[in-house]
Amino acid sequence: MKDKALTASKMKKYAARIVVYLFAIAVAVTAFYPFFVMIISATHDNYNIVAKINVLPGNQLAVNYARLTQNIELYRGIFNSVILAVAVTAVQNYFTAMAAYAFSKFEFKGRNVLFGVVMVAMMLPGQLGIIGFYKEIQALNLLNSYFTLIVPTIANCFAVFFYKQYLDGGLPNELLEAAVVDGCGELKIFHRIVIPLMVPALVTQGVMTFIGNWNSYLTPLIVLNDKKKMTLPLMIATVRDSTHADYGAQYVGMLVSVIPMVIVFCFASRIIMEKISIGAAVKG
Repeated sequence: MKDKALTASKMKKYAARIVVYLFAIAVAVTAFYPFFVMIISATHDNYNIVAKINVLPGNQLAVNYARLTQNIELYRGIFNSVILAVAVTAVQNYFTAMAAYAFSKFEFKGRNVLFGVVMVAMMLPGQLGIIGFYKEIQALNLLNSYFTLIVPTIANCFAVFFYKQYLDGGLPNELLEAAVVDGCGELKIFHRIVIPLMVPALVTQGVMTFIGNWNSYLTPLIVLNDKKKMTLPLMIATVRDSTHADYGAQYVGMLVSVIPMVIVFCFASRIIMEKISIGAAVKG
C-alpha cells in the first residue's frame, strides 16, 4: 500500500511538472512570436507581408535593407537614439536615486504625504498631460530640443518608489551613522556608500529606462521636427515607397533597432537576476 501511495505521489509530481513546463513553453512561444514575425517579415517584400502568412524566410532582406538606407539616415538615427537613451538613463537614475535616498533615510515633516503624492502620480497615465506638456514647451521655445526629452524624465515616480523599497531593506542605518561619525557629508555618503550599494537596483532600473527610451515614440514625435534629430523609431515610421508604407524596409529597421536592446540586456542580465534573488531573500 505504501509503495502504491508513493507511486501515486510521484505521478502527481511528474504531472504537475509537465503542466508547469508546458505552461512555460507556451509563454515563451507567445513572447517570441512577435520577434519571429519581425524576423521573417524582414526577409519578404511588401506584397507577401500584406497578402500572406509567412512562416519561412524569404530572399528580400538585402533589398529591404537597401531601401531602408535610401529612405533614412539609419546610422544617424541609431546615434541619436543612443545619445538620448544613455543621457536619460544616467540623469534619471541619478536624481531618482537621490530622491529615494531622502525618502528612505531622512526624517522630515511631510515625508509620508510627499511620498503618497509620488505613489498617486505613479498611477496616472503619462498621456493625460501630453497636451499641456506640448503647450508648455512651445511657450518656452523648447521644441526640437533634446533638453526637453531629457530633463522632464528626472521626475520618474516608479524609479523613486523602486529605489526607496530597495534602500529600505538593503541599506542599514548603522552604516550611515558610522559614516557621519567619521565626518562624511551627505553628498559624500551618497556617492561613496549609497550608490555602490545600489548598483544591482541601478542596473535593473537602468536597463528598463534605456529600453523604454530607446523605443519611445510619442514624446519625441511631438517634440522633434528636424529629421536630423529624429530618433530611430521616428525615422523607421517615416519609411515609405511611392504610395504607402514600405513594410519590408520598416521590418528591417525594427530588426536593427532590437539589436542594441538585446546587447544591453545580455550584459545586465546577471545583475538583474542577482537583484531578483536579493529581493526574494529580503522578503523571505
